[in-house]
Amino acid sequence: MSDRATLVFDERLINYNFGPSHPLNPVRVALTMQLAGELGVIDRLDVVSAEACTNDELAGVHDAAYIERVEELSADPGDGDLSIGLGTPDNPVFEGMHEVSALIAGASVEAARRVWTGQTLRAANIAGGLHHAMPASASGFCIYNDPAVAIKWLLDNGAERVAYVDVDAHHGDGVQAIFYDDPRVLTVSIHEGPQTLFPGTGDATETGGPGAEGSSVNIALPAGTSDAGWLRAFNAVVPHVLRAFGPEIILSQHGCDSHMEDPLTNLRLSIDGQRASYLTIERLVEELTGGRWIITGGGGYALTSVVPRIWTHLLAIASGSRIDPDTDTPPQWRATVEEMTGRQAPQQMTEGRSTEYREWGLGYDPSSWLDRCIQETRQTTFPLLGIDMSV
Repeated sequence: MSDRATLVFDERLINYNFGPSHPLNPVRVALTMQLAGELGVIDRLDVVSAEACTNDELAGVHDAAYIERVEELSADPGDGDLSIGLGTPDNPVFEGMHEVSALIAGASVEAARRVWTGQTLRAANIAGGLHHAMPASASGFCIYNDPAVAIKWLLDNGAERVAYVDVDAHHGDGVQAIFYDDPRVLTVSIHEGPQTLFPGTGDATETGGPGAEGSSVNIALPAGTSDAGWLRAFNAVVPHVLRAFGPEIILSQHGCDSHMEDPLTNLRLSIDGQRASYLTIERLVEELTGGRWIITGGGGYALTSVVPRIWTHLLAIASGSRIDPDTDTPPQWRATVEEMTGRQAPQQMTEGRSTEYREWGLGYDPSSWLDRCIQETRQTTFPLLGIDMSV
């Protein structure tokens, strides 16, 4: 086994591109790679490429007819096909979309394969995390659901207990739906509540299908939740449900659209709060799985000021060598950002925010909307997983 973590990446992944006016602009991935490279993070990772998933591999989670139709539209986009969610403002069609979507799925599968077979303990695909795609339709900027395809690969290759942890501001609805009736997969999503944000799902009452009760855990947060509240909610629920489930391996999705500058969401986290969540997930991975960790990207639409910095922190954490938050951003990277945007680039890898929070054990406040949301999740899921409510 290599002592170095793996990054699955090549330039072809940046071809997942809905066009220059679309929020999911691949410049965020390119700028992450530049920043991580200039800070020496890439040098501490084994960088490998991947092959696209075959249609049979995709068909582990997606309907064959859907895959066939995506292939047809990939060759001849036309106006798309609204019956499968393609051709909308969220999911415009583009030439080559099947090929690059299958490649992103292949990169997540390669990350899973390398971890599961013992080649490495940690592997990342920051171009992945397309968690909204459903078995027979595209949704929320996602054509194929690469985290689900990777989880299915793990199950097909002997894994019996896989935990999926999703910290994107949007509910991880596609992954949840695909494994809702499978007790071998625990899906945990902490997100802005469905009352105020797409996709309108992710209530605490969504706890898993027949025979899989307790396998879906949802923490739906009020709009406006900031670092202290988010971290309070995460730590009041996620460590307990992961420990009760006892995963062999953890796949985490790191959409960073929970940031206060994100144009599409209403949460108020900082770079520092997001980094703190990544460090907590790392500690849980080490505690529960012997270090086996698969990492994907996800949402994030503050393309230059937020995504590159926090995902560089993520890759550094994966590499086992953290970046001091007070580190200055490199001059060449700042020059690239300023040339692209005409605005001054962030000067440091921190926003100087506190990551302290009030632990749940210090008391529940029924007058707090946030605490009521946390309590609802605990009340609906803890009994199903055999967790004492006093923890």
